[in-house]
Amino acid sequence: MQELIWILTATTIIALLAWIGILTLALSNKTFKKLIKLLVAFAAGTLIAAAFIHLIPEAFYELGVGHGELTAPLLIIGGFVFFFILEQYLNWHHCHKAPEEHVKTPFSYMILIANGIHNFVDGILIGAAFLVDYSLGIVTAIGVAAHEIPQELGNFGILVYGGWEKLKALFVNFLAALLIIPGGIVAYIGAEIIDPVFIIPFAAGAFIYIGAADLIPEIHNGENIKTSIIILTMFLLGIAIILGVETFVPHQH
Repeated sequence: MQELIWILTATTIIALLAWIGILTLALSNKTFKKLIKLLVAFAAGTLIAAAFIHLIPEAFYELGVGHGELTAPLLIIGGFVFFFILEQYLNWHHCHKAPEEHVKTPFSYMILIANGIHNFVDGILIGAAFLVDYSLGIVTAIGVAAHEIPQELGNFGILVYGGWEKLKALFVNFLAALLIIPGGIVAYIGAEIIDPVFIIPFAAGAFIYIGAADLIPEIHNGENIKTSIIILTMFLLGIAIILGVETFVPHQH
C-alpha cells in the first residue's frame, strides 16, 4: 500500500507539470526558445544518467549478468525499439521547437493522442520502478519529470499555434497528462501478473532513446561558445542530480 501512495504522489505531481505552460504566457518567443533548449539539456542529462547509473545496474542485479544472461540486454533494446516505433508511427515529436516552426494542421490533435499514450507508458515505468526499489522510483520519476517540462511547454506552444485558446490548450494538455496516473495504477495492479523487474530494463532503453536520439540532437547547435557552455552545464546538472539520488536515497536491497 505504501508503494501505491508513492506511485500516486509521483504521478500526480508530474501530471500537474502540464500547467507549466502558464508561466510562459508573458515570455517573448526568443526567451521561450532559449528556455526550452536549457530544459532539454537538463532533461537529456537526467534521462541518460538514470538509465546508466540506476536502471541498467538494477536490471542486471535482478535479472543476472554474464555470458548467456540476455534477458536484461534484450529488454533494454526492446525499450529502445518500442519508443523508436512509437515516435515513427505516431509522428510523435517531443516538441522543443518554437510554435512558429510548426505548420498549423490537425497535428495538434495527434500531439494530444501521442502525449496521452506517452504519459500512460511513463506511469507504468514509474509504478514498476517504485515496486522494485524506492530509489529507483524516485530516479525514474525525476527523469520523467525533467523530460515532461520541456515537452509540456512544447505541446502547449503547438496547441496555441494550432488555433486553441490558451486556457483551453492548457486544460486539454493537462487531461492528456493525467493518463500518467492510471498508468501507475496499472503497474501496481499488474505486479501480480508481470514482475516489475522486467519493466526496469525496458525503461532504461526508453530513457536512452529519448535522451540520445530525441533530446541531444536538439541541443547540438549552440549559438556561440557561451551558449554551448551553459547547455553543457545544464546537461551535467541533470547527471549530478541523478548521482545525488544514488548517493543519498537508500536502496531496499
